[in-house]
Amino acid sequence: MHLVHLVQIEDLYKFYLYEFYKKEFTVTIVLERDTQALHRALENDADEISVSLSRQTAELLAQVVDAQAKGQEIVITQGIHEVTTSDAAKMLGMSRPQVRRLIDQQKLPFRLVGTHHRIPVAAIRAFLDIESKRQHAAMAKLVALQNELGLTN
Repeated sequence: MHLVHLVQIEDLYKFYLYEFYKKEFTVTIVLERDTQALHRALENDADEISVSLSRQTAELLAQVVDAQAKGQEIVITQGIHEVTTSDAAKMLGMSRPQVRRLIDQQKLPFRLVGTHHRIPVAAIRAFLDIESKRQHAAMAKLVALQNELGLTN
């Protein structure tokens, strides 16, 4: 399965708000400071820049750069965003009929716009997280079986 790294701006604010800071004004100050620092550094035409950011912003940027280095597609959305089944298929690395099957199996929530399905990007991210955990568990079972059978060096 082709994994897509999804970052939602709304989730970034929640991440700051709930994980690191308990007061909204602190979030705003930190984000504003980091945003201004990035834009100031980018005003220079140099190929490389140096900028001081909060740890939280640096961790977010590291996740994005890591995903890009791994060849993953990066999708950044604002707020609640929905995609078509075709777009969901691209994000999930599968065919549109496979996405429809996931919808029919109630593994992906959707809403109808006329006769067209719209899938929340957050639901795609949740599905990818669940699948990733399932795949890791299955791999751990295979490794345990391989060790049990003495098939390792």
